[in-house]
Amino acid sequence: MSVRNFCIIAHIDHGKSTLADRFLEITGTIAQRDMKRGQMLDTMELEQERGITIKLQPVRMEWQGVQLNLIDTPGHVDFSYEVSRSLAACEGAILVVDATQGIEAQTLANVYLALEHGLEIIPVLNKIDLPAAEPERRAQEIEELLGFKSEDILHVSAKAGTNVDQLLDRIVAEIPPPEENFIFQQHKEVFADGEPKALIFDSTFDTYRGVVCSVRVFGGRIEKGKKYRLMRTGTQIEALEVGCLSPQYTPRPALEEGEVGYIVTGLKNVVDARVGDTVSTVKATPELVLPGYSEVTPFVYAGIYPIEGDDFPLLRKALEKLSLNDASLQYAAEHSGALGHGFRVGFLGLLHLDIIQERIEREFDLNILVTAPSVSYDILLNSGERQTVANPSELPDRSLWKVMEEPWMKIGVMCPTEMIGGVMTLCTERRGLSKNIQYTGAERAELTFEIPLASIVTDFYDDLKSISSGYASMSYEPLGLREGNLARMDILVAGDRVDALSQIVFKPDAHKIGLEWCKKLKEIIPRAQFAIAIQAAIGGKIVARETISAMRKDVTAKLYGGDVTRKNKLLNKQKKGKKRLKQFGKVTIPQNAFFAMMKK
Repeated sequence: MSVRNFCIIAHIDHGKSTLADRFLEITGTIAQRDMKRGQMLDTMELEQERGITIKLQPVRMEWQGVQLNLIDTPGHVDFSYEVSRSLAACEGAILVVDATQGIEAQTLANVYLALEHGLEIIPVLNKIDLPAAEPERRAQEIEELLGFKSEDILHVSAKAGTNVDQLLDRIVAEIPPPEENFIFQQHKEVFADGEPKALIFDSTFDTYRGVVCSVRVFGGRIEKGKKYRLMRTGTQIEALEVGCLSPQYTPRPALEEGEVGYIVTGLKNVVDARVGDTVSTVKATPELVLPGYSEVTPFVYAGIYPIEGDDFPLLRKALEKLSLNDASLQYAAEHSGALGHGFRVGFLGLLHLDIIQERIEREFDLNILVTAPSVSYDILLNSGERQTVANPSELPDRSLWKVMEEPWMKIGVMCPTEMIGGVMTLCTERRGLSKNIQYTGAERAELTFEIPLASIVTDFYDDLKSISSGYASMSYEPLGLREGNLARMDILVAGDRVDALSQIVFKPDAHKIGLEWCKKLKEIIPRAQFAIAIQAAIGGKIVARETISAMRKDVTAKLYGGDVTRKNKLLNKQKKGKKRLKQFGKVTIPQNAFFAMMKK
């Protein structure tokens, strides 16, 4: 049977999961009576609620005697690594653009990613049945920006099923067969030893089966019961079961060359079967592996602490279980004097962080605090060694290192032309460098900036949406490390450093950031019998300060008259007592007050 492998790429909420539903229905893969909900390939409850694809999902269908292997990919930039491996497993891609919104930032990012992998792209305008749809105008935008002829852009309604059968016909006619894959053409030396080879583009953990790898077979065949090896890690496995997803697990005797399917490995951890690894025989040449494998590097770090100290073991178990299905989740135990025991966790981005936080709270019924997200920095020590610092409180003394480098990103912002000024102001205030402005039509433009990652991991996206009234969209990609004028800013409360509040800041912004944090703490820390100084400091230099005034008893209340010296005597006595309290008194920040501050 002839085979076609393709994926669907689009911006969030442009209807790709709904389009996948129509494919399943029209091809008869799932009977209409069994379509009990929308987004059948979005299997997680969180995906259903938010209406976004978090985890990619392969499925096999049949149309006009041709086997169609579809991979429904996530649309968010946080999961672009997962998307890139999915594209490597395909020969074609369906580019879905919302007819009401037009091209968004992530649309462009996905198109460029597909072109890098040599895929045949079929452009589609979706949601043409909506009153706000402007298919002719959006088709013209696509032609001007991406070069596809407007007459070749298919107009469909995934919800109503309009023209979806025509799209299936085009998939069969236009997407090339498996032997024309980019990897086949560009890396023929990989297949020189004649051994079967398959690319792992996803892996999940099943309680009863162990690790299940989603694979694309590039050479030979993968058979049930045979021994294989994961070439990058050297781990040996037995194919306990092989088959395809339709969309349920459907066992087969073997996966043939060019097919997409799954392998049940029996492994106990997805870390042993990482995305991008090559499955081949035990005797295969270790050097001849499929390209594209790389360790997933977290971009954003945050501390996760249990609200109740007794929940620490439960939080550890929750992270262990989540990491079984998410190899990109990295965590290590840490202790904070203010927050107690917790974990330092690495994420692919803010959406990834948000999803993990919600899953911990929902699936494991835990109340947790997530500290403000930060990024990792590289420092060059005086000894010449390099060190990566993910937690600001672990940064060595300034006298021990020469240079600090921070990660930079290239961001693309799509917005209406009348909002360009506001977007440019926002980016430049966050240390962004303007690189390009391209008008995609009379009313929309794409702005390209280079900006430090630390400037966009907190409230940048919220501010962008506020400035653009929700019309702007953003994509980003890493640029590497650059030297910066950076320093660690410590928060001192009554002269004692609060390690959990330490952060690495851009020196010219230190006063502004320090003042903001000092004011927050002033609102939260309860007053004491003596004045409490809250200071932001870089090394020995104080850059901002707020003071919580002391609680004072009215010692002169009992006086009803007489000489003023009686009043001064009582006030001076009180003053000496306050001075003595300030010298020996200690301030303990209540944990619940600290949690309240971090959540602000």
